[in-house]
Amino acid sequence: MTSPLQLAQTSEESLKVAEFFQQSAGQWRSERRYYTLPDGETKEMVSLITVRFLEQGCTELQQLAQLHGLNDPDALTCGAYIAWESTASISGRKQSNSSTMFGVLGTTLYRDRGFATSKPVTAEYYFVNPKTMCLRTEYNGSMFEEELKLIGRNYRTRQTIISRAGEQQMIGQYLEKRIK
Repeated sequence: MTSPLQLAQTSEESLKVAEFFQQSAGQWRSERRYYTLPDGETKEMVSLITVRFLEQGCTELQQLAQLHGLNDPDALTCGAYIAWESTASISGRKQSNSSTMFGVLGTTLYRDRGFATSKPVTAEYYFVNPKTMCLRTEYNGSMFEEELKLIGRNYRTRQTIISRAGEQQMIGQYLEKRIK
């Protein structure tokens, strides 16, 4: 049985994540650097990212709920649609052009795909403070830990640590500036 305190905490987290996604909505220019461990090889990328807030009951969240086999198509309280176009910083060569979707239920984020899989995945999230969201996603023997931090209205930082079998494999660091 869920206690009133647990319900209040879950409701508070849902409000925080909705506000976080709303504040993240817009277009961003992301400069990122990936460090491959343990050798330290680096790769630099630039991405143009579009974030759109998704309200409960919208078609995208209903489709995401169906993809995850949730009984209630309106179970996801809010979400975000993220599209990106990435190029390698040095060569200017196009690297990826894709999108993903997040939907929120309690302290779980439902995604239509993972970082390294096209299959639906879930992530647990929590907030260090109202401007800093942390995610933890696990699948196929890998763990992805991510921190997203809003800095004022026009900047975000992100850091991702990818581990396999308890060993860190890659660190991604991102500085994102709002362009719209």
